[in-house]
Amino acid sequence: MNLPVLDNQAASRLFLDRHALIEPPSGPAKGADLLSLIHRLGFVQIDSINTVERAHHMILWSRRQSYRPRNLAVLLEKERSLFEHWTHDASVIPADFFPYWKLRFNRDANRIRARWANWHGSEFHGKVEDVLTHVRENGRCGSGDVGEDEKRGKGGWWEWHPSKTALEYLWRSGELSICHRRNFAKIYDLTERVLPDHHALPDPGEAATVDWACNAALDRLGFATSGEIAAFWDLITPTEAKDWCVATLKRGAIEEVQIEGAGGALRRSFARPGLAEEASAVPEPPNRIRILSPFDPALRDRKRAERLFGFFYRIEVFVPEPKRQYGYYVFPVMERDRLIGRIDAKCQRGEGVLAIRAFWPEPGVRMGAGRLARLEAELTRLGQFTDCRGLSFADGWLRG
Repeated sequence: MNLPVLDNQAASRLFLDRHALIEPPSGPAKGADLLSLIHRLGFVQIDSINTVERAHHMILWSRRQSYRPRNLAVLLEKERSLFEHWTHDASVIPADFFPYWKLRFNRDANRIRARWANWHGSEFHGKVEDVLTHVRENGRCGSGDVGEDEKRGKGGWWEWHPSKTALEYLWRSGELSICHRRNFAKIYDLTERVLPDHHALPDPGEAATVDWACNAALDRLGFATSGEIAAFWDLITPTEAKDWCVATLKRGAIEEVQIEGAGGALRRSFARPGLAEEASAVPEPPNRIRILSPFDPALRDRKRAERLFGFFYRIEVFVPEPKRQYGYYVFPVMERDRLIGRIDAKCQRGEGVLAIRAFWPEPGVRMGAGRLARLEAELTRLGQFTDCRGLSFADGWLRG
């Protein structure tokens, strides 16, 4: 059987278009417009590292450069049109999707109790009701507000005291929600108080959740294997995604295609009928450079990014410094529809300077005058976004 083939450039552009990285990064970025962008992406990963700006803010800024962090806070903490929970990692998610997370709450409640008992110790089991009662009677609280009489470790997830572990468990299992953050620390309250309307909605059930998760993932990926569909939200199992693909293929709602990778290899995937026509309608990308977060949703699946763009990327935060190939927190750099390198940059906020330590172009990428000018223009815009309006370049910053 000869399957339709989507060439690499068309596949890459379609995928980037689904992730809002083909059109110019302009236009409004607050209120309903910002919420629409997050709906389009599906979720935005949250991360605490603030070398230049936190991941969630970088992700949104790279798509809409009028974005400012306060715009997200309004949706998340005031309007409650977003909520914070787990996908493959902690993320902000449209509140419209909340009912489908009830499957995750139920599954996590069972799974975490057993796994965390081995990880953190079983003492937190006895604290769950105590902590829930404390929040119900005293209102919102953080981990520092519970377990004051418990032995404290030296810090780190593996040394959480029992009440802090219970607090996190209640969030992961849906009893509590994050109402805001204080110096990036999570502050919790009862879900029925944080998201009363969404909390009251019925559980759609396993079958409806699997169907929604698979459809919504495929729509955002453009094309995918069943494993990639399952991994997108990390809500369902690979087996559930595989069974959905088989049944949906049989109904004719999806079809099999071959996707050409950066090296020419073909990968069998699922897509909606008419994929080639959709890909041909994607506009030409603007001739500009973007600095992306290491946690950008277009790069979250590192293997997929490597297949599509030929770009091998691993974050080196947890790699000992002598063993790092590039740096602690290095940002991927995109030009048009191509990943052209990675850059080591850091905000020196006391001096108001964005310091550029190194830029490594990808093999075959020549850094001529025009490309260097586009890179410096984007770094200037990034500096303005982070209130570091000066640029400083280390000696020998241009590598390769």
